Amino acid sequence: MTTCKQFVFSICVLGALALPVAQAGEFSPATSEQVTIADVQVRISDHGAVAFLLAEGKAIPIFVDLTVALSIQGALNGEKLSRPLTHDLMHTILEAYGGKVLQTVITLKGGTYYGALTVAVQDQVKTFDSRSSDSIALAIHFKAPIIVGRDLLDSAGGLLEKPNADTL
Repeated sequence: MTTCKQFVFSICVLGALALPVAQAGEFSPATSEQVTIADVQVRISDHGAVAFLLAEGKAIPIFVDLTVALSIQGALNGEKLSRPLTHDLMHTILEAYGGKVLQTVITLKGGTYYGALTVAVQDQVKTFDSRSSDSIALAIHFKAPIIVGRDLLDSAGGLLEKPNADTL
């Protein structure tokens, strides 16, 4: 196992071990200080694709399916695939109607990450419950803030080392 794969596995195990602590103080936007994610990285581990939400030297690992990983990585790099993925399609549809993603708030409830995606279309602003991975992908497509609670960053965030060649 390469050093990067060992690290990804270690950070994922650390994140999983932190879940009981994170569940005890689950993030509630009204009661916790909010932290804006500074960067997102996508890596491949022995257990699948992982999106790392990075802030303040810590990384929150969120497992995503490969299609979402490709969508996130493409949006991060400004790459366009020959055919649009679902998040590309949603981006195009929202823009065609004058809409945009304003932000997403990632929370942890019962060991599952959730996204609260806030979208504005014309004069209406609505927040939608979503999978954290979809919410992250759309926020990146729109260059919108990704927000977590300080308690989530402190409990589920581990230190992230520089990647080797095992990035997506």
